Amino acid sequence: MKIKKNKLFSFIVVLGLVASSSIHAQQIHINPGPFKPTNESLKEYKYPQWFRDAKFGIWSHWGPQAVPRQGDWYARNMYIQGSSQNKYHTATYGPPSKFGYKDIIRLWKAEKWNPEKLMALYKKAGAKYFVSMGSHHDNFFLWNSKIHKWNSVNMGPHKDVVGLWQKAARNQGLKFGVSEHLAASYTWFQTAHKADTSGAYKGIPYDGNDAQYADLYHTLAAPGDDAWLTTNDQWKKTWYNNIEELVNTYHPDLLYSDSKLPFDETGRSMLANFYNGNMAHNSGKLTAVYNCKEPSEGKWAQDVERGVLDSISPYPWQTDTSIGDWYYRTGQKYRSATEIIQMLIDIVSKNGNLLINVVQTPEGDLEQDVITILEELATWMPANGEGIYGTRPWKTYGEGPSTIKANQTPGHFGGLSDTYTYKETDIRFTSKDNDLYAFCMDVPTGNIQIKSLGKQSKLNNKKIHAVKLLGSNEKLKWEQQDDALIIYKPLNSPAWRVLTFKIELK
Repeated sequence: MKIKKNKLFSFIVVLGLVASSSIHAQQIHINPGPFKPTNESLKEYKYPQWFRDAKFGIWSHWGPQAVPRQGDWYARNMYIQGSSQNKYHTATYGPPSKFGYKDIIRLWKAEKWNPEKLMALYKKAGAKYFVSMGSHHDNFFLWNSKIHKWNSVNMGPHKDVVGLWQKAARNQGLKFGVSEHLAASYTWFQTAHKADTSGAYKGIPYDGNDAQYADLYHTLAAPGDDAWLTTNDQWKKTWYNNIEELVNTYHPDLLYSDSKLPFDETGRSMLANFYNGNMAHNSGKLTAVYNCKEPSEGKWAQDVERGVLDSISPYPWQTDTSIGDWYYRTGQKYRSATEIIQMLIDIVSKNGNLLINVVQTPEGDLEQDVITILEELATWMPANGEGIYGTRPWKTYGEGPSTIKANQTPGHFGGLSDTYTYKETDIRFTSKDNDLYAFCMDVPTGNIQIKSLGKQSKLNNKKIHAVKLLGSNEKLKWEQQDDALIIYKPLNSPAWRVLTFKIELK
């Protein structure tokens, strides 16, 4: 039989794809269940009720990189000659060719860490879920790994950090998640394979070049393999095995990846494994949430780092950000409780959740400034939480000057910036049953005008039955005019800056 060249080429390509898929299937184990590693299958995902209702989570972005008290990305930047962290490292510990990151790990003792005490404080502050870091880009695992010796049980604090956080969260009735940053570690940690290019230690290789530490620093990447996510197939398989161990050991309610869904089919296999394993662990009910940094199309909950979406999303989503730097840094400035509340409200009004990192010291406790912020949240949340938890977006997320996109700068990783100076005329909305919650985003100096609720507004077709200020027993005076609902300034407002008006519609 004769086959034309172009048809023969196509036939060979198809055989190659089939063979590649077959090899992939043989190499990767996926928990049995309804989800397959295809986009079509993953689009059958249904968002669990707990995540849609929770709205607010707290994250522990913590590990040995906190030890030097110099902020984020220390394990990478200490190997970049001339960087501020490299200068600090050399002055404090010696050159990285003599004292490397492996030696920093051994200094992390977490001697003041009390997960039960911290979790009680986080619950009091209003968190409904808690996320522990599983591993940062430093390739150091915070769980009791059987396949990777560089973990917090074998060295450092000699504690199963993930396991102890999970126990504390469960004891407080919080949902529990883990974050993985491993997919980017293979290229991120390549700085450890370099050497100083000048000075007394010029040309002396950093400890990442020592083969006996390759399981921490990885091996040298191939030329051109320098994007956020590696192209190395073996590293992709290693990543899969690590995440499989993590989720199959702890069965978290939430899993976060610090990237888009990693590695195409390998990533889809990881996600199918996570969803199927979660269902098996929960007697057939899917309670799992996966976060990654790309639009979801219903397959997961999109995560936006250090940013917020600019409109109501049809799919639940999440902002991840920090109360300060990602890791402890001496002298850092923290967000105020009011700023966190304002950000949370804006996110919830757009169908999102807020996951915020609470910065821990290397020892594992919190600075008094951070405790004070959490205590202020714990004052606002009980009075105003009914306008947050279990709510859904209204017909518009809000009104006022900050709804004009040009007034907000872009976020670091998509969306708009998660920091904004709100005005008293900025209003955000959430809804629950027949109740509409209108948040006045800063203390009003006069009467509150809500244009979306005027008699002639096309947004509201229901009658306003009552208006109440949460956290106050004062009987409010209000009237619905053609162009706005007017709420006359309360005589005695609660002490906080963000006010919540509960508007009963019939």
